This record gives sequence, structure tokens and C-alpha cells, in this order.
Amino acid sequence: MWKIVASTVGEIEARIIERLLVANDIPVVIQKTDVFVHPVFGSSVQCEVLVPEEKYNEAIEIIRWEGKNVKYTPLYEDHVKLGAKMVEFAGFYMPLQYEGIVAEVNTVRKEVGMFDVSHMGEFLCEGPDAIKFANYAVTNDFGSINFGDIIYTAMCNENGGFVDDLLVYKISPEKVMFVVNAANIDKDFNHLLKLSEKFNVKLTNISDETGLIAVQGPKTQELLQPNTNLNLEEIGYYSFKEGEIFGVKGIISRTGYTGEDGFELYIPANQTALVWRKLLEIGVKPAGLGARDVLRLEAGLLLYGNDMDDTITPLEASIPWAVKFEKGEFFGKDALLRQKEEGLKRRLRGITLDGKLVPRHNMEIYKDGQKIGYVTSGTFSPTLEKPIA
Repeated sequence: MWKIVASTVGEIEARIIERLLVANDIPVVIQKTDVFVHPVFGSSVQCEVLVPEEKYNEAIEIIRWEGKNVKYTPLYEDHVKLGAKMVEFAGFYMPLQYEGIVAEVNTVRKEVGMFDVSHMGEFLCEGPDAIKFANYAVTNDFGSINFGDIIYTAMCNENGGFVDDLLVYKISPEKVMFVVNAANIDKDFNHLLKLSEKFNVKLTNISDETGLIAVQGPKTQELLQPNTNLNLEEIGYYSFKEGEIFGVKGIISRTGYTGEDGFELYIPANQTALVWRKLLEIGVKPAGLGARDVLRLEAGLLLYGNDMDDTITPLEASIPWAVKFEKGEFFGKDALLRQKEEGLKRRLRGITLDGKLVPRHNMEIYKDGQKIGYVTSGTFSPTLEKPIA
């Protein structure tokens, strides 16, 4: 007798589980079963992983142990085949680099590159209070933006510290999507669940079912336009449309984490590899986390865990424009208002260095022999040709 040990959306994750179990001398059978209906993107094939009944308990423990340690994005196999250097990041195996960080930075700045960011978290918020709830949960004025627009914002705790920084998509009067950092998926979802108790909404974590590819660089629109049914010129900065890319349904948004023009493609997890391979065919080069970190730092964009955490507020992180006190009540408002009235005692600032020393996380900064701060993020900027922090 065979017993189902796991169900997956798409075949890639099922094959990864198969390799894991076979490596531990457990026979595996994979069968395609039902059609999974993704809440945003439509239908996907669902797979079941089966093992002999007498091996079931052992298989469950192996999967649980592996799951506690590291997860895989739908593109893991593609990264390995392309020769990427893989590292663990935020609980996922992710590509650090392909041909090299500097080369990948230059590709994105001058042409077009793409990043696997399927490790990011996505939550759907649905119900009559969806917009009202989202506006209460975040610091920026989500209520003021139009349908089809996106807002960058902080989500704070009762002391005004960051729970996370995130994007919120205004899909319809009763549907909103939160996009959060990979390391904070569970924490953020639980935080939102608690806040939602007094609102008429339903929260669904769709992170595992959703793939995400960021295509970035000045030539992005030119390369993508022939392969979508949307007019990309009509998608403004921090806006999105639902449509198709290479025949795959998804959300296409004009957003990114590089300081360049570009689009982020939210698609079903089991069709992410198809889109990735089509992008390779039209000449888009892959880039890794190393280049992404340099690009975001050159653009002055924050990284949760480095530049801010639950003890640092949006005001201290120098994004006061993402806190709208005048919009009404939001969680963490009282603490932030007190801090604003009392004045800031510390503040995040960008700096450049004239020498050759490359600043790194937690390095101390001195002026006239006195410590005045520390580095949150630092690197050498290929674009500016100098160290930055």
C-alpha cells in the first residue's frame, strides 16, 4: 500500500521531495491529481507524493526536518543548471551570483536582468473591510491610492518599530495583496491575523503557490512588450495590471528593488520555470542576490534585518513620507507620534567614502575620535566607483 506524504502545486517541488526521500532509501511515486485553483492566477496542476505505508512515518520526519531548515523556490533546479552559486537566505536556497556580482549589476544598470524573488511572501486580504483593514495595519495612506496602484509602507508594532516594510496592492474594493519579506512571512501573517480580529476580512497566505520574477533594467519594457497581452506603457510606476506574460496569467507590476525601471511578475508557482526559461530565450540575463543587494543599496533602499528591525521606527529609518499621521488611526500611531513630538535621537543616513575601505554591517563610525554611529549596510558601488553605506 502507498500513502500520500505530501501534496504540491506543480511538479518541481514534488521532484525535489522525491530526490530527498530517494536519497534516504525511500521509494517514491508521484501522481498528478486535481487542478488547484490559485486565488489570483487561476488553475494549476496539483501533485501528490506517495511512499510505501511502512515508510510513511520516516518520510514525514525527513520532510519536516528539511522543511525546518531550508525551502526551495520553483526555480531552484534552473539556478543549479545555470551554474549559480547557491546560498541559504531567509530560509531558502537562493542564487548569490551567476557570472559575477559586478557584471550582473552592470547588466541591470545598462540593459536588463532578472531575479528570482519567489521567496517573498504574499497574503490575500478579502472581504468588505479589506481596504479599511489594510489602511489600519500599515503606516502609509493606503486608502488614498487608486485601484490598480501599489503603496510602499511600514507595518509597525505597538512601540512604532518595524514589523516589516512591504508593498500593498489595491486589487478591488474587497481584495488587497500584501507582499512581505521572506524572513518575516510567518511573523507578518500572524501579526495581521491578530490585527484583523475586529475587521470583516479573510486572510490567506498564498506564498507557496506564488512565484515572483523581477525583470529590471532600462531595456525591460522593450523586451517584455512583444510577449504580453498588456500595453506596458499604460502601467505607471507603482501600478499593476492583471494579464498574461508568455501566455501565463498573473499580475504585472511596475515595481522593483534596483533603482531601475522594470516589472515584477507574480505568477503561479508551477509556471514560474516556464516564464523564466522564456525570458532566457529572449536574452534576459539572470542575476543573483549579491547584485540585487548592491543595486538596492546604490538606490538607497532599505533591507529589513540590516537597516531596520522591530526596535527601529520608520522615522528613524528616514522614510517619514511613509507615515501619514493625518489619515486617521493605524497600529503604532501613538508611539510614532510621541517620537515625532519628542524629536529623533538617531537617524539612518547614506554616506560615501573616498578611500578604499569597504564599509560592512556593524562597523563603527567615528568623528573626531568619538563614536557617532554604525554601518547598517555597506558595499563597493560599481556604478559610483566608490564605497557606499
